[in-house]
Amino acid sequence: MDPRPIGVFDSGLGGLTAVRELTRLLPGEDVVYFGDTGRVPYGSRGRDSIIRFARQDVAFLLQRGVKAVVCACGTISTVAGALLQKTLDVPFFMVVDPSCRAAAKATRTGRMGVIATNATIASGSFQARLGELAPGAQVFSAACPLLVPLVEAGHIAPDDPITAPAVRYYLEPLAQRDIDTLILGCTHYPILAPAIRRFFGDGVALIDSGQQAALAVAGFLAEAGMLSGREAGGACTYYVTDDPRGFAKTAGIFLGTRVDDRAVQVDLGVLEGMNSEQ
Repeated sequence: MDPRPIGVFDSGLGGLTAVRELTRLLPGEDVVYFGDTGRVPYGSRGRDSIIRFARQDVAFLLQRGVKAVVCACGTISTVAGALLQKTLDVPFFMVVDPSCRAAAKATRTGRMGVIATNATIASGSFQARLGELAPGAQVFSAACPLLVPLVEAGHIAPDDPITAPAVRYYLEPLAQRDIDTLILGCTHYPILAPAIRRFFGDGVALIDSGQQAALAVAGFLAEAGMLSGREAGGACTYYVTDDPRGFAKTAGIFLGTRVDDRAVQVDLGVLEGMNSEQ
C-alpha cells in the first residue's frame, strides 16, 4: 500500500476531467491537481516554452510527494511527455497511448478522427500511434484552437451561440471523411461532448482522453500494489497560477462538485525557479 497522493497536471482546467474520473475509480486516493491557469493555453506556444513550463509543473508536484504523475494534457503529452518520462523516478502517465488504444478498439471501419490543439496535431503523436495500433486505418486530424478558451470561459452548452458554430466549423471536415470514432485529444474537449454529440449524432464513438488516462493510472496502481488501501475518503487539493476564485467557479463545471476554498494560488515567480531535472 502507498498512502501518497496521485499528482495530476494540465495547462489549465482540462485535466480536471481526469481528476473526476480518478476520484470515481479510486475514491480512497488523495489527488493533488496543478493547473497552470496563469499561462494557459500551451497549445499555441512553441516547443521550448511548452517543455520548460511542463518541467516546472512536474517539479511542483514532486515537491508535494506524489507517488505518480498524470500528464492530463494532450499538448504536453505529445510535445514534452517523452522527455519528462526519462527524468522521473515515479510512474508517469500520458493521454496518447490509452486514448489511441481505446479508439483502435472502438472503430468499426478504421476511419478515425483526432481533434486537439495546434501543437498536439502538429506533433503527429496521435496519428502515429493509431497507425501502429491499427495498420491500414485512415486517421484524419483537426486542430481546434478556439475550443479551449471557450471551455475555460464557460461556453459549454450544446446550443451556445458561440460554441455551436465553432464545433460545426472544426468538425465538418471530419464528418465529410465519414469517421466512426473521434479522439477528444485535449482534456478540455470532453466538457463539449454534448455539443460534439449533437453535431455527429450517435454514429461516432467519442474517446475521452482524460477518462482513458485515469483508467490507465487506476489499473497500473492496483497491479503494482501502490493504492492507498482505503475504499473511500480520498481528498483533492488544487493549485493554480491565477486567481483561485475564478478557478473554483469554473472547476465545478468539470468536476460536477464545488471546489470552494480548496484552490491555492502558486506564485509564478516561484514556479519558474523549478525544474523537474533537479
